[in-house]
Amino acid sequence: MKIKFSIIALFFGAVTTINAQDNTIPKSTAGIKGGYNLAAVSFDGDGETGQRHGFHIGVYGESFISESFSIQPELLYSQQGYKITNSSGTFTQKLDYINLPIMLKAYPSKNFFLEAGPQVGLAISHKEEYDGLFSSSQEYDPNSFDWGLNFGAGFKTNSGITLSARYHLGLGDLYDKDKAQNRVWQFSVGFDL
Repeated sequence: MKIKFSIIALFFGAVTTINAQDNTIPKSTAGIKGGYNLAAVSFDGDGETGQRHGFHIGVYGESFISESFSIQPELLYSQQGYKITNSSGTFTQKLDYINLPIMLKAYPSKNFFLEAGPQVGLAISHKEEYDGLFSSSQEYDPNSFDWGLNFGAGFKTNSGITLSARYHLGLGDLYDKDKAQNRVWQFSVGFDL
């Protein structure tokens, strides 16, 4: 009788402990996010062009793998590109992407996080603009596929509002001839649904 009682007590104790541990892992969430882009391009590693101002908007899903770590895939529309200004005028390359970042997020505290992860992108449109003394109808044909790494940090409130900043370090070449790679700062606001 004592053995049966001990086994039942041990079983309920183990179940209670497992349930208590499961409750420490935050629940998975999904949401929408959007914000401001400052985009440029690095040519041959010799510095960056002028910045194109734009925006990004999309959806995300955050799944916690432990109390302090989560994985967050996103699907974003992002306005990128660059500007070059000289004595004869300004050239602007407008590039619009559909990006898929997959971020690993670490929470050193309950509301503050650091994030890093890969990103792939597909250029869905491009347009060149010339403003100045000399105009041109020359079109630059960027590669459709882009990839790189993202690094960032942010703050997430208990109600699910996120404020974050992220830097995209493009590693894919923008053009076939020149070694040009995307560089994008993103400042975002997100809302869990």
